[in-house]
Amino acid sequence: MDIKNPNHPKKGDQIRVEPLKELQDIAFIKRSLKDKPRDYCLFVFGINTNLRASDLLRITVGEVKGCEPGDELVLKEKKTGKLRRITLNRAVTDAVRLYLESPQGQDLGDDDKLFTGQRGPLTVPSVNRLVKQWCKDARIRGNFGSHTLRKTFGYHQRVQRNTSVPELMAMFNHSSQKQTLDYLCIQADEIRNAYMELCL
Repeated sequence: MDIKNPNHPKKGDQIRVEPLKELQDIAFIKRSLKDKPRDYCLFVFGINTNLRASDLLRITVGEVKGCEPGDELVLKEKKTGKLRRITLNRAVTDAVRLYLESPQGQDLGDDDKLFTGQRGPLTVPSVNRLVKQWCKDARIRGNFGSHTLRKTFGYHQRVQRNTSVPELMAMFNHSSQKQTLDYLCIQADEIRNAYMELCL
């Protein structure tokens, strides 16, 4: 007998994951991962770039070893086949250095994938599980997964730095402003704030 999960999304439905909107939640996760250099590096790299998990997992040690803030990482996107230039900030380069200096990272060669576990390179499903566990441990309510990392980057680019929507569209290779705002879970917040801020 086939028993269906009533909570399982219907065919054609999209499962929407959210960004980490609160800075204190990001800080909590970073603190909790300090004794796990690989996971800390994965989290920091993910939230400071707009790379998909599939592209993060293709980075090799040699591509980032010795990188300084402002250096560029050039990657060919797995999904689109397009070349992407990503500028690395200090948070990323520091996290990479700490990881590669750790016992786990010291065993990796230049040709090895940066994000490797005991069974070999990490996979997107394993990143998905890690992100869910980090958010669960931090007691953050919501739906989170591997896309949470790049969405967090985009969300805070808009909310903290007021990066323009056209710039974000270009970063995420989206075809419309609405797609970008929806993807980053910003549209509803900005509309709500527009109502709240105008008191005639």
